[in-house]
Amino acid sequence: MLKKYFKIWLLMTTCVSQIAFLSRFGAVLFIIGKFLRFGFFLLFLIILETQTKGIEGYNLWQVIFFFATFNLIDTLPQLFFREVYRFRSYVVSGQFDFFLTKPLSPLFRSLLGGSDILDLSMIFIAVGFIALSATRLEGITGLSIISYLLLIANALVIAMALHILVISVGVLTTEVDNTIMLYRDITQMGRIPVDVYREPLSFLITFVIPVGVMATFPAKALMGLLTLQFMMISFLISGILLAASLAFWKFSLKNYSSIST
Repeated sequence: MLKKYFKIWLLMTTCVSQIAFLSRFGAVLFIIGKFLRFGFFLLFLIILETQTKGIEGYNLWQVIFFFATFNLIDTLPQLFFREVYRFRSYVVSGQFDFFLTKPLSPLFRSLLGGSDILDLSMIFIAVGFIALSATRLEGITGLSIISYLLLIANALVIAMALHILVISVGVLTTEVDNTIMLYRDITQMGRIPVDVYREPLSFLITFVIPVGVMATFPAKALMGLLTLQFMMISFLISGILLAASLAFWKFSLKNYSSIST
């Protein structure tokens, strides 16, 4: 079954990639824009760190590591779940009806209907800065590396759950674009450690809207700044969110009103 779905995902990704490269100039501009946005914010962090006494007690390389980790966690869902950004057109045009009649999971088709390989460039940049900044950090152990990787995977589960919630809302209301952009705007708060935000905002974006669990916890785990208790809480949050999103997806399908009816 997994092999079958992988082949389908690979086929759809190939088709989407061919469309993306129809305009090579546009693809190049897209990648350059991504690099510029990354570079300008990185420059802002460097200036902020060097002109102040530090950001919440973190040194420059720690701040860069937080930022690089955020970009990895932010870009991977865009790479794999890019179909969510096209989902509204499927609902309003009635094409979503065909998703429901095909011998393929409509959730799989709606989430993983073709990845955007243009985002690979940002993933390489993020991984490069993660590796570079990690060599400047102290106290890294084999256990902290494993914890980091597990929390990265946990962050992707949370991101998947939130994308499922977005398309579930789209099934019920046809509203997707504003919802997904709201998700993107909120997650941008994770570009810096959530410790810098005052209470109750810090608590809100850490546990209620789990930006901190997604973006800050993995980096803290590698630095040895995250307790086992908070790691367990992060896995609990992802499990609850995933279960809730799947339940809401089933509810939305039961209440879906086809464009053809």
